[in-house]
Amino acid sequence: MKTLLSLLLFHLANVFSLTALHAADAPVSHRLLLTDYGGNRVCILSAKGEIEWEYPASTPQDCWLLANGNVLFSQITGAVEVTRDKKVVWEYQAPAKALVHSCQPLPDGTVLVAECFMSRLVIVGRDGKVVKELPVKSTPKVMSHQFRGVRRCEDGHFWVCLMDEKKVVELDADGGPLREIPLKGQPGAVVKLPNGHLIISLWNKTEIIELDADLKPVWRIGENEIPGNPLRIPMGIHRLPNGNTVIGNYIGHGFAGKQPMLFEVTPDKKVVWEFADHARFKTVCQMQIIDAPADPLKGEVLR
Repeated sequence: MKTLLSLLLFHLANVFSLTALHAADAPVSHRLLLTDYGGNRVCILSAKGEIEWEYPASTPQDCWLLANGNVLFSQITGAVEVTRDKKVVWEYQAPAKALVHSCQPLPDGTVLVAECFMSRLVIVGRDGKVVKELPVKSTPKVMSHQFRGVRRCEDGHFWVCLMDEKKVVELDADGGPLREIPLKGQPGAVVKLPNGHLIISLWNKTEIIELDADLKPVWRIGENEIPGNPLRIPMGIHRLPNGNTVIGNYIGHGFAGKQPMLFEVTPDKKVVWEFADHARFKTVCQMQIIDAPADPLKGEVLR
């Protein structure tokens, strides 16, 4: 009886091992939300690459899939929330001279928007009107390069990419300066991780860096470090629950059609997934991997 039981357990162990092996070897695919900056639209794609949903936008960059299924995105003139049946349920129209590259949904239903030329962050209510303005001291060489990625964290602090000044700043809940982090390149996106680390994309330095709580580098991807995926203008960052990182690689400026627009790497920098649909998309800036339900209002989406 013991021998029979041992054989059965051995067989089951082999089955589970083979199943795990096959699962590990299976090709990675993702359902995703993305902004096609040059194509002037926001899209949801199935894991097979089929367009499930799309909506026109004016050079969109930031994007979020909300828990209710709506899509929030920034476009050059402001920010918009749209239902899956393409009904606009919320909209913010920025001042005429402002350029908007970043937005974020906040737990109370308001939306954070960063406005180049206006030198300010605004929190916008559900009526589309500004309920709080946070002036940001900034002296960019080119005003359209003033802000890129901006995020508010659970502690109420704001992290702001001052692109042209090559630094990321942390502001308190009222916009007061707490600290600034000088960088070797122009920051495009900053994400604060649950462990206190910051992951930052740098444009003209063309690298991705992760800094620990003491601002010491603990992880990095260099310009030509990933075969087949040289960094051109790294922008979007999404750190996945499994520890992998998805990077948005803006490939305009002469590189269009020559390499993937998005790619995913493991912590040891192995590429496990790429997205390169040059026939249908022009320049992809930002993305959100939406394989599993996640609520950005609860800190479940690290991008």
